[in-house]
Amino acid sequence: MTVMEQAPASEDTRVSLTFAKALNTALADELDADPSVVVFGEDVGPLGGVFRITDGLTARFGEDRCFDTPLAESGIMGMAVGMAMNGMRPVVEMQFDAFAYPAFEQVVSHVAKMSNRTRGKVKLPLVIRIPYAGGIGGVEHHCDSSESYYAHTPGLTVLAPATVADAYTLLREAIRFPDPVVFLEPKKLYWTKEEVDLAALRAASDQTRNAGGTTNDDAPARPAAGIGSAAVARLGSDATLIAYGPSVPTALAAAEAAAAEGRSLEVIDVRSIVPFDDETICASVRKTGRAVVISEAPGFASVASEITARIQERCFHSLAAPVLRVTGFDIPYPAPKLEHFFLPGVDRILDTVDELQWEEQ
Repeated sequence: MTVMEQAPASEDTRVSLTFAKALNTALADELDADPSVVVFGEDVGPLGGVFRITDGLTARFGEDRCFDTPLAESGIMGMAVGMAMNGMRPVVEMQFDAFAYPAFEQVVSHVAKMSNRTRGKVKLPLVIRIPYAGGIGGVEHHCDSSESYYAHTPGLTVLAPATVADAYTLLREAIRFPDPVVFLEPKKLYWTKEEVDLAALRAASDQTRNAGGTTNDDAPARPAAGIGSAAVARLGSDATLIAYGPSVPTALAAAEAAAAEGRSLEVIDVRSIVPFDDETICASVRKTGRAVVISEAPGFASVASEITARIQERCFHSLAAPVLRVTGFDIPYPAPKLEHFFLPGVDRILDTVDELQWEEQ
């Protein structure tokens, strides 16, 4: 467990960084550190990707290390499997979340199963980068929350960063991971900015070139994320809000609004959907006695459903009220002008918190 609080750092090492630039920097640092890393996908070369996440990588590292592919997601994924089987570390971009579905058979039948099929003799150290979720006014096939498909598939690690620091540290960690990682990037967060100590994050990441996260809890900046580790984004005592990816800023905004009304809400950033950090989530819920799970995806058979079930199985005797959810509705993703009705917002979250049986205290 880590707490998303940064200790003071010297001004000369702190920089204002966008989420997109953090990802770009992480890719560049891993390309520089490991010659087996290659980046490819649709328009990721000279254009730098639709969201410019790969901007400048082809110019810096050459067309052999960062290159464009045909518009064929199944072919992209199949090529990545072959490369990973032969000693390379491919990082592929699915241009939009729903564009990844043509590659889904490759992911489920080969990417997720290769290690098990070969009893661990053949590893697939590859990363599938997927710009996902809503909040950008995208049309159909350009905004989707597909995390449940990947989380339900044994053999995949599924990550969803929500902060600039996590965008950098989790992506570097994912590229080094020995097994396949689905890396979900919230599109609406790409141009958010944070002040981070990039030098410290880079140093911490360089020191931990494995899947174990940081080994230095006294680092001057936030520790490296750590696959399988959730984070306490905001401390509170009355109830716990649990979110990941694009829903984390919304949960924090709701907690801030609740504080103005005298209610203390703790916020947990899941970060790592698979593997899941039961310890951090359950410790918070046992402390507060109430929980609300927040996600943009439709609620039925969702990651939010799984989190809710895990809490109620593990924390039943600590709960003062049933665990509630605030999710997208069980409908196809709506038209751009209607998406604000679909996405969880501060008001929906606060209304749900009000339903946590406070009158029985």
